[in-house]
Amino acid sequence: MIIKQITLSNHAKDQLSRLKGKTGIQNWNVLCRWAVCLSLREPTVPMEMVIPSDSNVEMSWHVFGGDHHEIFEALIIQRCINDNLGTDPATLSKYFRLHLHRGISYLSSSNLIKSIEDLLTLATENTLFLKEEAGNYL
Repeated sequence: MIIKQITLSNHAKDQLSRLKGKTGIQNWNVLCRWAVCLSLREPTVPMEMVIPSDSNVEMSWHVFGGDHHEIFEALIIQRCINDNLGTDPATLSKYFRLHLHRGISYLSSSNLIKSIEDLLTLATENTLFLKEEAGNYL
C-alpha cells in the first residue's frame, strides 16, 4: 500500500465539493481516482510543494483504490520509476499526493467539468492542454 491514510487539503476538499455538485458523483474516492488518473496522464512530474493535510476528508488506501487498489499502487510505482524518482515508501507517498492534488486541480480548473458527460469526454481526449488551463495547481 502506498499510503495508509489519505487526508486532503482544504483547498482540494473545496474543489471536490464543487465537482460533486456538477457531476453528481457523491463519493470522494471516485473523484480522487479520476484525479490521479488525469495527473498520471500528464507527461511531466508534478511540481514539488507542501500540501497541507488540513481538511476533514480522510480515506484509507483501500477506500481510495477500492477493488483496484493494487492497480493504482502499480501505476504510482511505475510512474515513479519512469520519472527516475525512486520507489521508497516516502517517495511513493509524496508523489501519490502530488498527483492526487494536481489531478484535483486539473479537474476543477476553469470550469472544465460542468457535468458527468464532460468528465467522460475528458477521459477520451488529450489532456496536455490542462497544464495551461490549471495554471496554479493548488
